[in-house]
Amino acid sequence: MSAGSGHGPGEPAGREDLRNALHGLEIFAGLTGDQLDWLVSVSEPRVMADGDVLFHDGDEADAFHVLLSGGLVVTKVVDGREEVLTRHSTGDGATEEHDGKPSAAHRFTGELPLLTDGHYVATAAASGPATTVVAYSKPVFFEMLTRCHGVAAVLIPVLAWRIKSSEVQARKRATVEALGTLAAGLAHELNNPAAAVARAAQELGPALERLTRTAYAWGAAAAGGERTVLDRLAEELDKVPPPAATDPLAQADAEEDITDWAEDAGAERPGLLGAGVADLGLELDWLRVRLAGVGATALPPALDHLAALLETRALAAELCAAGPRISQLVAATRDYANLDRAPEQRFAVTEGLENTLVVLRSKLAGISIVRAYEPDLPEMTGYPSELNQVWTNLVDNAAEAMEGSGVLTLRVRTEGGCMVIEITDTGRGIPEESLPRIFEPFYTTKDVGKGTGLGLHLSYRIVTQRHRGSLTARSRPGETRMIVRLPVS
Repeated sequence: MSAGSGHGPGEPAGREDLRNALHGLEIFAGLTGDQLDWLVSVSEPRVMADGDVLFHDGDEADAFHVLLSGGLVVTKVVDGREEVLTRHSTGDGATEEHDGKPSAAHRFTGELPLLTDGHYVATAAASGPATTVVAYSKPVFFEMLTRCHGVAAVLIPVLAWRIKSSEVQARKRATVEALGTLAAGLAHELNNPAAAVARAAQELGPALERLTRTAYAWGAAAAGGERTVLDRLAEELDKVPPPAATDPLAQADAEEDITDWAEDAGAERPGLLGAGVADLGLELDWLRVRLAGVGATALPPALDHLAALLETRALAAELCAAGPRISQLVAATRDYANLDRAPEQRFAVTEGLENTLVVLRSKLAGISIVRAYEPDLPEMTGYPSELNQVWTNLVDNAAEAMEGSGVLTLRVRTEGGCMVIEITDTGRGIPEESLPRIFEPFYTTKDVGKGTGLGLHLSYRIVTQRHRGSLTARSRPGETRMIVRLPVS
């Protein structure tokens, strides 16, 4: 609705009322009469019903908006969820502090994307039945800054607070996302060893019962010399190394041969024996030679006891393998999160990279990982938990750019007193026009709702301000390289 339109609830009744309303705002309180007259002449008031949208996230920024009455709620869709970023209100509680929010910040919005020549970074909608907003077009806004010097004195502190507040919110969101990524990655990685432990534990009881039963049967059937045959065989099996490589077809043939032979000999569970011996990379001839000293009467209980023995040992081996794997995952998680450690410490950069790969393993399925770590890298001093957020963000972005297939290359080397970490992907690349701006706050190349535009900015802050380093990017289709330089000392 333009300045000459009809009036609605909460809308100034005329030019003088609009003039008084604008003069009552902190941002315009210091203006002269001539400046106020000009401001009224370029004002575009609009009365909004509850829920009416003032601007959408991603729309090209075309106006600076001043709130005269009512309220605005500012929201953003992040990963499919709508989050309330802030509320602007002219009610009684508008002057109360909200996370240090300046009172003037309640009464205007839209200045940041105008100053950065970008798009609105959130959606603003009317909150309440009678909300009146005055719009100033982009050219008018910049003329306002030069014509009305007092405006900038109020606007700049509010702008600084908004950027800082957005970074704080983004850090909190990044922490939650990092915890979610950590939990998802840990759950995914723990699934296999935990399932192996559960299965082995469930099967171990019946297997031990079979081992006990077959031991009694074998002891009753075997003569003195025959017992030593099986004892020697058991000792030899202990020393059989796991096969370096297996031919699935050859293993299947060996299992079938042993099963058929054991069945013909009268064994109760010939399949169990066939699987146990073939899994060790052994064949029927090897087994027959070592059982040659057992007679036909004692052979069936000998085979049953051997099968039970191999089954029990296999289950124990599964437990032995799964336990350390779980311990390794827990250790990687602890190191990734840097639990129970001082915030600043000596650490190896490659450990953080490796722990990040463990945490993001499920997202990297189908992607080849190449490590090019310079030998004998020195340790450095810094904040590894914060750098882990940087590695997570860069690797996650690379994985997303490759869309499930490609090559991720991690290079670490020393150069001129600095540690240089390069993370390179073979994804779609960053558009040339976007490359100079990717570290700006709120700038994102992702679709609306899929990014806040603060991930790379926060990474940049962690590298440059917390560690006095640098973060740069080079990109072309098929190769995007993020380069982090960190002082070693």
